[in-house]
Amino acid sequence: MYSPAAKSLYNGKMPAVQLFITCLIDSFYPHVGEAIVDVFRRLGVDVDFPRDQTCCGQPNFNAGLREEARPIAQHTIRTFEAAPGDVVIPSGSCAHMLRHNYAELFADDPHWLGRARALAARTYEFSEYLVDKLGVTDVGACWDGPLTYHATCHLHRGIGVDRQPRTLLAHVRGAEVRPLPEEFDCCGFGGIFSIEHPELSAEFLKRKIRNLESTQSPTLVVADTGCLMHIAGGLHRQQKTQRVVHIAEVLNNI
Repeated sequence: MYSPAAKSLYNGKMPAVQLFITCLIDSFYPHVGEAIVDVFRRLGVDVDFPRDQTCCGQPNFNAGLREEARPIAQHTIRTFEAAPGDVVIPSGSCAHMLRHNYAELFADDPHWLGRARALAARTYEFSEYLVDKLGVTDVGACWDGPLTYHATCHLHRGIGVDRQPRTLLAHVRGAEVRPLPEEFDCCGFGGIFSIEHPELSAEFLKRKIRNLESTQSPTLVVADTGCLMHIAGGLHRQQKTQRVVHIAEVLNNI
């Protein structure tokens, strides 16, 4: 459960969070979103889902299409301004977009820059929110067998979240968390990078899969669904037996 300090802070009633589900989870991995809601509800946290949410604008931003990204970012800001709760995102890359790239988008627009900074101040990645805001390190999860963890680029380098998912995994009963060689190396996805540089992306992916195989773990855990989709696709094409799961799926296994 959440820590006594967090309970005291909110007078025993945890506030509702606003879940920003992200495009990939909405379109390809809805069960990850359901797992996140289940974890929060077990902790006594209500979850709101603003129905007007869309893409955060990251694909446009990363492609250099800043003018096209701005109206998408403005829509996101307006959507999440409608309720006061913290915004929780199960993706390091989308969290990085809201927390850092929106400020760059609106650097020359004081009105929108202020609104972007206000949203950034209450935006958290999922594991970060559990550990740093709620004081939760053990959600009562269990897992039978080995796991290994891939530190995704935007999560680790972009917003500095690394200790939090590892702490949560360390408290999963029955799990043997094995170190992944070259764990901080990119998997090759990088959003538009994998489209613009497919040959490089494929080589990065091959190396990531080789490192996964060296752990002899049947399961790779990530906290970003772009990496999940990319690595899982490589495993499928190579006819490997390992699988890739989002950390929320592990934390919801009770």
